[in-house]
Amino acid sequence: MIYLDNSATTRQYDEVTEAMVRAMKEDYGNPSSLYQLGVDAEKALKAARRQVLEAACGSRLATKEGAPSGGFGADSWEVVFTSGGTEADNMAIFGAAHSLRRYGNRIVTTAVEHPAVLECCKSLEEEGFEVVKVGVDSTGLLLIDEMRAAVNDRTILVSMMHVNNEVGTVMPVGLIREIMEQNGAPGVFHCDAVQSFGKMPLPADADMISVSGHKIHGPKGSGALLISKGKTASGKSINLPALMKGGGQESGLRSGTENVPAIIGLGCAAQIAAADGAVDAEDGYLTMADIAGMRQKLLDGLCSKIDDIEINSPTEAGTVTGKCCPSVLNVNFRGTRGEVILHTLEQDGICVSTGSACSSNKKGQSHVLQAMGRSSKDIEGAIRFSLGRLNSPDEVNPVVDAVASAVKRFRKLGSFR
Repeated sequence: MIYLDNSATTRQYDEVTEAMVRAMKEDYGNPSSLYQLGVDAEKALKAARRQVLEAACGSRLATKEGAPSGGFGADSWEVVFTSGGTEADNMAIFGAAHSLRRYGNRIVTTAVEHPAVLECCKSLEEEGFEVVKVGVDSTGLLLIDEMRAAVNDRTILVSMMHVNNEVGTVMPVGLIREIMEQNGAPGVFHCDAVQSFGKMPLPADADMISVSGHKIHGPKGSGALLISKGKTASGKSINLPALMKGGGQESGLRSGTENVPAIIGLGCAAQIAAADGAVDAEDGYLTMADIAGMRQKLLDGLCSKIDDIEINSPTEAGTVTGKCCPSVLNVNFRGTRGEVILHTLEQDGICVSTGSACSSNKKGQSHVLQAMGRSSKDIEGAIRFSLGRLNSPDEVNPVVDAVASAVKRFRKLGSFR
């Protein structure tokens, strides 16, 4: 099988699975217990917390110019473990909105966010908050002038993804804090970095960052919210209310006995991602540079073998604003139905997607491609290829051949319109 749906989820590293099994067998104590078994579990949590921070900090976080920043330190952030990116988004968005409501009621986000963000904003809108969704251009890049106009002195939260999960566009996250400061916004900046964590520099100027384990070959049901210990753009400290109350775990923000095996798995995956091939050569894991090369080979192959296609992603891979995350390639094969192509490829042992897995089982077309100005017929023919560290460059040619065959076969059968 050739698996090219890594933006939806990834296969766990064997090292992750082994670490989790070891935790289940050996470090099974409650981290809050005082005897040695509990102390060992607590130490394992602390180690994983450090691994997540080092993966974020070691990748050198992005500045407004898109260049790495050397001033980001692990001691300046707190890590709160969650059940995944969705919970981290919920914790950040609801927490910020409710704790800062006395300063204003405007929440600014974008039209292409993940449902984990958009559904939170929808709920807050029903509570009386004002939600502004900033648009994007034809490549999925934020319209920065619209963002400048949207943020005002009543803005208590800006929530924006770092990398779009459907088309891979790298957003100008390094500009948000500057805009908030210039416009006198009293709120905080939350960045959904689920698709960028472990792959590229993270936004150093964010106040809160959501990450997930299963996008970087870690376990499902694992994630974290990184919370800055410094001051926000408005000079305030971040004081989120508890999402779940009880025994006071996770600094009182998320009570309940921690999922030690999943957290250890997340830490292990983060450590491998941070190494980016430095220690992975003998295991055959791809570096991000390898993945970028594989993406380019896939793009070139599809363009050379299939006529009448449109590249929905930015064509050039990179880690700075306006480029495309090296692991993502979204292509519209005009005159086809993406769902049919998907199942045809599945018969050949190739897994791709038509968009976000979190909304693929619901009726309706991609809100991301709609916001980018694509027509309904073009959206129907879109396929997302997403690469991971466990792929191989040798998989590209068979995929190109299979896609070309599937598209030509569909078109030969006649238009579905």
